Amino acid sequence: MPMNGASVNWEGPMGSPLSWFAFLGFVAVLLAIDLGVFHRRPHEVRLREAITWSAIWIGIALLFNAFVWWRSGPQAGTEFLTAYLVEKSLSVDNVFVFVAIFGALAIPPALQHRVLFWGVLSALGMRMAMIVGGAAALQRFHWLIYVFGGILVLSGIKLLVLRGDDGPPGRAMQLVRRMVPATDRFDGARFLTRENGRLLATPLLTALIVIELADAVFAVDSVPAVLAVTDDVFIAFTSNALALLGLRSLFFVLAGAVRKFRYLKVGLAGVLIFVGAKMTLAGVVQIPPVVSLAVVVALLAASILVSVARADPRAKDVLVHAGGWLVLGVGVALLVLPGPGIPLVIVGLGILGRRHEWARSAAQRIRTRTAKWVERVRPKRAPDGKQPGALPPPG
Repeated sequence: MPMNGASVNWEGPMGSPLSWFAFLGFVAVLLAIDLGVFHRRPHEVRLREAITWSAIWIGIALLFNAFVWWRSGPQAGTEFLTAYLVEKSLSVDNVFVFVAIFGALAIPPALQHRVLFWGVLSALGMRMAMIVGGAAALQRFHWLIYVFGGILVLSGIKLLVLRGDDGPPGRAMQLVRRMVPATDRFDGARFLTRENGRLLATPLLTALIVIELADAVFAVDSVPAVLAVTDDVFIAFTSNALALLGLRSLFFVLAGAVRKFRYLKVGLAGVLIFVGAKMTLAGVVQIPPVVSLAVVVALLAASILVSVARADPRAKDVLVHAGGWLVLGVGVALLVLPGPGIPLVIVGLGILGRRHEWARSAAQRIRTRTAKWVERVRPKRAPDGKQPGALPPPG
C-alpha cells in the first residue's frame, strides 16, 4: 500500500534501469516529433487542433496505463491511473496562471506553444528530481509522511478558501525583471535579443521563467499528492510526466473556458484534502487504490457537473434529471439488501417528480405503504403509555 511506512519501491518490475531509460527515450521521441514535425513553425493553436492533441496525449497515457496493468497487475494499474488523474486535475490550476502570465506579458497566441513546450521540458526534469528526492526522504524519515500529508490538507483548505484569487503573478514578474535584463520588444520566436549591444530577455523568456517559478510552487502540492497515491517511484514519475506532456494541449482547450468551471477548485481542494488525509492516516486506515480512484473521479466529476449546471439552466435540468434516474437505479439495485434501497428509491423518485407526475405518485404510494408497514410492525402502546406485556419497573 502507498506510503504505509514500508520502504519505497525503487526497482520492481516497472522500475528497472531499462524501464527508466526506455520511458525517458520514449518521452524524448514524443517531444522531438511534437516540436520538430507538428509545431516546427509557430502558429496559433486552434480549438480543434488542441482537442485532437489532448485526445492523443490522453490516449498515450491510457495505453501506458494498460501496459502497467498488464506488466505489474491491477493494483499498479489503478495507482497509475489515480496518480495520473490527480496530476491532470491539479494541472488545471496551472492553466489559470498561464492565462494570467500570457495576458500580462501580451504573448501572441502563435508563440504561446513554444513557451509552454520549453516550460514543460524543464518541468519534467524538476518533477523527476523532486519525486526521487521526496521518495528518498520518505524512506529515510518516516515522519515526513505527516508533514507531506499536512501540506496537502492545508493546501486544499487554502484552495477552498481562496479559490477566487487568480490575479496575475505580478511579484514574480517584477522579481524576474529585476534579476534578468529584459525588454518588452519581441524578436520573432527568440528568447533573447540584442538592443544597443546588450543581450536582453524578450517577453518569451520572462514568461518561461515565471512559468517555471509557478511550476515549482505547484510541485509542492503535486509531488506529495502523487506520493500519497503510490510508493512506486517509477509509477509516480511516469504518471506525472504523461500528465505534464498533455498540459500544453489542455491549456489551449481550457484557456477560454476555464473560468466557466466555477466549482472546479472546490473539487481540486477536495482531492488535495482526501489524498493528504489518506497519506497521514496510512498507518491506521488502508484505503484500496480502487477506492482512491473512485473518490478522486467523483470529486472532480461532481465539481465539473455542478459548474456546468450553474452556468446553464438547461444543462442543470438535464443533469438533475440524469441524477434522479441514477439514484433511482442504484436504489432499485440495492432493494436486494436490507435498508438502503427504499430511501434511495424515494429520493430518486422525488428528484424525478420535479418533471414527471408518475414519479410523484409513485413516491407518495411508497411513502404511504412504508408508513403503514412501519405502523403494523411497531409494538402497540397501552393507553397508559406502557408497552403491552412489559415487565414492571424494579421496585
